[in-house]
Amino acid sequence: MKKRCTWCENTFDEYIRYHDEEWGVPVHDDRVHFEFLILEGAQAGLSWATILKRRDGYRAAFADFNPEEVAQFSHEKVEALLLDPGIIRNRLKVQGTVVNAQKFLEVQKEFGSFDNYVWSFVGGKPIVNARKNMKDVPATTPESDALSKDLKKRGFKFVGSTIMYAYMQACGLVNDHTTDCFRYSQV
Repeated sequence: MKKRCTWCENTFDEYIRYHDEEWGVPVHDDRVHFEFLILEGAQAGLSWATILKRRDGYRAAFADFNPEEVAQFSHEKVEALLLDPGIIRNRLKVQGTVVNAQKFLEVQKEFGSFDNYVWSFVGGKPIVNARKNMKDVPATTPESDALSKDLKKRGFKFVGSTIMYAYMQACGLVNDHTTDCFRYSQV
């Protein structure tokens, strides 16, 4: 039996698959960066399992995480999304997604890609931690603080340091698999 990070033990198959195949794998695709930026923001105050179960609903509701399309969502589209049971129907989060899409495009224009921008906060390569257990994993780091501060300055929503650290973990900017997890040495 494979040893995994304790946060995904005794959960459902999709959650384990997410841990085994995605979490901590370095992302360099802007669409995937946008997806995790939106999903991590949607998670604020909720569990990751709640968001993961609605991931397909988010893909359908937010144009498969195409920031160009989402940036153009009208007030009417936002109102329709607030009736969609496939996503978290929080007005501020839905409106924030549209704002974030617009800001995401601005960052792409300024840096050539969101990927170029975000990886600059970790020196262009993943920070490999050596956490023995999940209690050793902080909620924020100086890097997530800096990323959060810069995103807020640019007008992004739902990008607090804790959310940004979860995003950095998900997108492989940091490897926070515990050292006894089979994925630690793989990512």
